[in-house]
Amino acid sequence: MADITIPTELLPADGRFGCGPSKVRDEQLAFLGSLQPGVLGTSHRQAPVKDLVGSVRSGLADLFRAPDGYEILLANGGATTFWDSAVHSLIEHRSQHLTFGEFGAKFAKAASSAPFLAEPDVRAADAGSRSTAEAVAGVDVYAYPHNETSTGVMAPVQRVAGDPGALTVVDATSGAGGIDFDANELDVYYFSPQKNFASDGGIWFALVSPAAIERIERVTASGRYIPETLNLAGAIENSRKNQTLNTPALATLGMMDEQVRWINANGGLAWAAARTAESSGVLYEWADRTSVATPFVSDPDHRSQVVVTIDFDDTVDAAAISSALRANGVVDTEPYRKLGRNQLRIATFTAIDPDDVRALVASIDYVLDRLS
Repeated sequence: MADITIPTELLPADGRFGCGPSKVRDEQLAFLGSLQPGVLGTSHRQAPVKDLVGSVRSGLADLFRAPDGYEILLANGGATTFWDSAVHSLIEHRSQHLTFGEFGAKFAKAASSAPFLAEPDVRAADAGSRSTAEAVAGVDVYAYPHNETSTGVMAPVQRVAGDPGALTVVDATSGAGGIDFDANELDVYYFSPQKNFASDGGIWFALVSPAAIERIERVTASGRYIPETLNLAGAIENSRKNQTLNTPALATLGMMDEQVRWINANGGLAWAAARTAESSGVLYEWADRTSVATPFVSDPDHRSQVVVTIDFDDTVDAAAISSALRANGVVDTEPYRKLGRNQLRIATFTAIDPDDVRALVASIDYVLDRLS
């Protein structure tokens, strides 16, 4: 492929469009500097670090408009750790899982592997579409992703009609902080912070309902073996003290705290959702009017507003587009590696400026003209 130099005036001001790790704002790094030396490198059992944890928990509760009795939990690990924690101390007997991408499928696999649980009810959909939950006797947890990072499919947050005793558990890793939702429609909304919250890994967070807390306490008291690091009852106890079982990633907490305050100061979740919808809309509209491109998710109601996947026809090599963009400082537009499609995957997370998305479109057009 010939070298392509994109004119500077066409390029985004910030060329980071990765789906996680994602763009970190300069203000987050500046805030980290303000935590030196009083917080970074100090004990997580002392007031300065606990105050930071408390600030994140309070900010998230405000952001999610937490109903009375709902709490913000956090613990060491990421979403994968939370799946194992949920298997051990949240699912009582049997779960139902919607799988329409990598994250939902992994949680379903974790539940299926647990010898003390009944085989889960798994409802799969082809990549690029989504499945639907349905009340089933004996199911006590209904689990699904709010947004699939791998495919760019988004699902509405809502309880399963006809089963008021079961818990609704939503994987929000790439949706939290960028898509609006009603917390009354769920019991657990869990996520890692390296997407819309522009932070690093090493910690999971969750908004949990009183019913979920009661379930966790009941399962823990049942006598089931639960490793200490996976016990959600321990996460409840430690979170209420603004701490974690083991030393947390303090830089992750610091970047998270600044990002949550930034979103809240600009208008909260409604503002963030409008911003990501604007950015993703720019890309979907571009794909709809471009002859060689089409949105991978065919149903507009299923399309994500924070992760946009765009297919190209056989006349265009999407990998060549990504390579040309990367050579010009526009990075991480490659598709999800296991999907194996001729496509671009572009994050439109809250930190990404919609004007940079418009510049990205102009840059792609410039590359396409020179690849043809």
